[in-house]
Amino acid sequence: MNWKKALKRGICGAATIAFLVGGGMTADAAAPAQQLPSYKTVTEVFDWGPSVSKVIVNLGSTVNAKDVDKDTFKVYVKRVLPDGALTPAEAMKIKDRIVTLGSEAKDDSDLQGYREITSAYVSDENGNPVKSGAFVTIEMKVAPNDNLGAALNWNAKISYNAFVTPEYTITQNKKIGRLKNLVVDNCKGDIRPIVDNFKFGHYATADRRTLGYAEFVPEYRGLKLPLIVWLHGGGEGGNTSPSLPIMGNKATAFAQDTIQNYFGGAFVLAPQCPTMWMEGEGPNGFADGKPLYEDILIALIKDYVKAHPEIDASRVYVGGDSNGGYMTLCLVRDYPDFFAAGFPVCEGLADKLISNADLQNLAKTPLWFVAAKTDTTLPPKDYSVPTVNRLKKIGADVHFSYFDDVHDTSGKYFKDDGSAWEYPGHWSWILVYNDECQERIGNRNVKLFAWLANQHR
Repeated sequence: MNWKKALKRGICGAATIAFLVGGGMTADAAAPAQQLPSYKTVTEVFDWGPSVSKVIVNLGSTVNAKDVDKDTFKVYVKRVLPDGALTPAEAMKIKDRIVTLGSEAKDDSDLQGYREITSAYVSDENGNPVKSGAFVTIEMKVAPNDNLGAALNWNAKISYNAFVTPEYTITQNKKIGRLKNLVVDNCKGDIRPIVDNFKFGHYATADRRTLGYAEFVPEYRGLKLPLIVWLHGGGEGGNTSPSLPIMGNKATAFAQDTIQNYFGGAFVLAPQCPTMWMEGEGPNGFADGKPLYEDILIALIKDYVKAHPEIDASRVYVGGDSNGGYMTLCLVRDYPDFFAAGFPVCEGLADKLISNADLQNLAKTPLWFVAAKTDTTLPPKDYSVPTVNRLKKIGADVHFSYFDDVHDTSGKYFKDDGSAWEYPGHWSWILVYNDECQERIGNRNVKLFAWLANQHR
């Protein structure tokens, strides 16, 4: 099975340059060094993944707010692919063997061009508007089908997403005070809202196997807090960056107030699989119900709980999308007394691989499934639907958010006909991150995370 996602993050690639200015230099005093005007990218994670949404330009000179508008600058980007990555033109030659999961460069022209500017204003160094200052924030169009803003590009050679290096050139179009003819290509880093609240590390076993991971540690107020374990999809594997599991799609949402408030704060652990969670030990080698990385993954989770006494060991929840939904069910099946609840999303454990004994083990843990009817990557008729029906027949505590499709609910993105932008049906994880999952339980509607927060082992 092949996977794909066109998603994003911004890492700057230009070199830092300094120059000396000043009048007469003496033998024991040099003129002060000054930095060239520079910029930082701002990479945000959206429903479809990460995009560079802004550049914050340090002009090196104070200007007034009234002198800057969206036509003051133009912004050009060159998206540099990692060494060895296939170009878009090369990737399109094998597109029939790739499951397309979003906005990706389909032509080499998608790797460079002018970004559409939506707003520009004088700001502080963090992008907050001010009446006068030395910084200008330039906001740019981002959308599910925008390629130039993409911070990731699908690497068809390795079958994972890979971060690109976006090299920006900001050119002044109009005079600002005394400034004119400014050209800025000196990158000073990347700001990643929400992502920068996570920490990243690696877990190693005695036999030197390792898993990268991202973790979010909430503010501790004296009460033990739950742990949410999130297992990424197929495109976020590899060993290049443990930020991929939370940036490949919007798993950063687990650290935001909209979800954190359900729990009064929750730890988040997002491990990264070196290959795919669906890689198997059995003769078929893939999605065979015998996951290769299960032992090291459960060891990481258990050791993480032990290392953080602030975690309530009776409230460890596990969820994941697609490839990660597969591993979610495998963990719950094989460790029926450990997890307080599970929430597999567009999961990849085929119902035909679940024996009656497996079903009895799954039934020991409350489960909430999520899928969409338009999913053609892992059709629910072969996965979630029959498994949910079997669990209900034996009286398991099981719930199912089964959507007609996956479309934009923000009101910001539209198709050409004016209807809401529709994502591939496999992307039902978007509905989880946006807290769209609910079910009638008893006499009231209950949302997924409200239900999850009340589950205890």
